[in-house]
Amino acid sequence: MAEWSVYLVRAQDGSLYTGVSNDVERRVAEHASGGPRGAKFFRGKGPPELVFQETVGDRSQALRAEAAIKKLRKEDKERLVRREVELHTLLSPPRS
Repeated sequence: MAEWSVYLVRAQDGSLYTGVSNDVERRVAEHASGGPRGAKFFRGKGPPELVFQETVGDRSQALRAEAAIKKLRKEDKERLVRREVELHTLLSPPRS
């Protein structure tokens, strides 16, 4: 079974795209190509730059991590990119 990763890619305009893949290099190349397999998000935004990648386990875990990251504020995503915080701490539910 392939290991799945969650990743963040920065567009030329500074926006961040979150995705999952079991082959991140291939997936980022697809985004960069502007072809039909790349995300529409990148069309007209210049070449994407991979800024964060972390292996999270199986596809289901990767999709859960992706959904959680997409809910984060941009500030928290940037902290993740700068490795000021670990992914698992952002994905853990807050304690009461």
